[in-house]
Amino acid sequence: MQNVEGFFMSVGYELRMTVYASLMAALIAAGAFISIPIGPVPIVMQNFFVLLSGVLLGKKWGAAGVGVYLLAGTLGLPVFAGGTGGIGRIVGPTGGYLMGYLPAVFITGLISEAGAKIKWIELPAMAAGMVVVYGIGVPWLKMVTGLTLDKALALGLYPFLIGDALKIAAAIPVIKVVRPIIKKT
Repeated sequence: MQNVEGFFMSVGYELRMTVYASLMAALIAAGAFISIPIGPVPIVMQNFFVLLSGVLLGKKWGAAGVGVYLLAGTLGLPVFAGGTGGIGRIVGPTGGYLMGYLPAVFITGLISEAGAKIKWIELPAMAAGMVVVYGIGVPWLKMVTGLTLDKALALGLYPFLIGDALKIAAAIPVIKVVRPIIKKT
């Protein structure tokens, strides 16, 4: 009897986490519609939800949500910035940032899980996630556009640093409210 109960508890957990990962994929897509075009790389809210996915769902389920989002966009659904989709976005100037979301959510989740008992671990976890996004996105932007490194940094990194710091700061109270709800269910 105990094995049956354990099985249903496991299935329940998997189902809940699948729903949460799907919800995060939808929120990342919604974040793409909050977009301010300022050059080859727009200001978006996608990365806010990518980082939240890592902290709230962990490396495995956060990566599942981001993976679903990237797959949907790659297949042509209009879930990328500006309501676009398709493989052209992945191989275009912003493709490196998009591709960076998957390792970023994994690293964010990994750090967050490993330091679960450390107060404010979310800050370095999300900062590391953003380093990964820019570490892939800026060189990709440089390569695809033929920009110099200085120009790629000027267009693809510097204008976003303050906004991303504010997104990370805004994520902290969201995490404090949502995490207990996710852990409770």
